[in-house]
Amino acid sequence: MDDRLSGKTGLLRAYPVHGWIGLGLLSMTWLLNWSVAGLRTHYLFFPLWLGFCLVVDALVFIRKGSSLLTRSWRKFVGLFFISAPVWWIFEVLNWRLENWHYQGSEYFSSAAFWFWATINFTTVVPAVFGTAELIGTFSFIEGFKNGWKIRPERWVLVRFFIAGLLMLTAMLVWPRVFFPFLWLSLFFILEPINHWVGNRSLVEGTARGDWRVVISLWTGVLVTAFFWEMWNYLSYPKWIYQVPWGGCCKIFEMPLLGYGGYLPFALELFAIYHLAAGLAGNKRTTYIQIVDET
Repeated sequence: MDDRLSGKTGLLRAYPVHGWIGLGLLSMTWLLNWSVAGLRTHYLFFPLWLGFCLVVDALVFIRKGSSLLTRSWRKFVGLFFISAPVWWIFEVLNWRLENWHYQGSEYFSSAAFWFWATINFTTVVPAVFGTAELIGTFSFIEGFKNGWKIRPERWVLVRFFIAGLLMLTAMLVWPRVFFPFLWLSLFFILEPINHWVGNRSLVEGTARGDWRVVISLWTGVLVTAFFWEMWNYLSYPKWIYQVPWGGCCKIFEMPLLGYGGYLPFALELFAIYHLAAGLAGNKRTTYIQIVDET
């Protein structure tokens, strides 16, 4: 697809209503989050990121004619519902790792913290998938259509699965050494499972040498990560990282090496979503259309 916006009416007229709503939410809550003193981010985080998701979705729509929201508003809303329990998986594992904590959480009861955290965690999955689909509309992605082939042969997937279990075990037993496996182990475990049970999986593309979905996910999650970390920097409450090693050279609160963890994290989200879709009876769902795979 050409990098220019399509359509004869131009950006102002082609931009859908939900995109303008998103711009309003994003600009208003960004301003408030960085200007109001005291506790505020717990109730501003969700509308800020809802605005981000709507803006990105609208950009996807004007570039390709469809988007997560316009394909199915029900499934779009469903992304928010699945997002919270998905991120709670990482929060629970962090109880063992203690790689991040929330500055200002001491002002909330356990129930209040759980409530606000769950609401705010709902935006993770739609933000990543929407941004990845936006990246997938740019022509440079087509350069990754014919690359290195990783075929879903049994020995490959079995090794993936065993490696994932070993990484998860090592992380839990020796968290100060192997904490980065938090962002690798789940993908290595779930990707083979998705293929074995007939769910959509990334290996379907890499078997043809098509890395467009992977590259779009990687690039999209880095874009999303930039905004996560930037908006967090002047937030309150906010998250703070404490890692046993590799904690230098911070960009906002995140150590530089930490941004590398976002890459497999995006693949984990893809695997978890399609595992959940398969369990719900939609093994071959085509709702997530990061690139045109026809």
